[in-house]
Amino acid sequence: MRRLIIEMGMGNDLHGQDYTKAASRAIKDAMRHSSLPILPALGMDHREMDVRVTVGVAQPDAVDRDALAAAMPRGTVTVRAVRGGMDVVNPDTGEVTVVASAAIEVFLPEQAGWRLRG
Repeated sequence: MRRLIIEMGMGNDLHGQDYTKAASRAIKDAMRHSSLPILPALGMDHREMDVRVTVGVAQPDAVDRDALAAAMPRGTVTVRAVRGGMDVVNPDTGEVTVVASAAIEVFLPEQAGWRLRG
């Protein structure tokens, strides 16, 4: 497998302090930046893609990785939650805004007939 695509995104949950919701929004933001015309050009089915998602939040154990993977529209998906993003505390109310970052990497099988440099 060779990584051919990487996209990044950011998302937040303003009031609910929901790390999964913030991560989901970061993933959706990353997906909005991407299109995969390479798959039909190669005659490949999207199920041949290995999609690796990394989300960064202040509390990675609070992320429902299975729910995030199930919401991905294409490929065989794995989700990893790591320490990152940030919690922003309102000094007046103590309310926490959760900020998440996401990276989506797409790996495809090596293709016969052409070669990637790098």
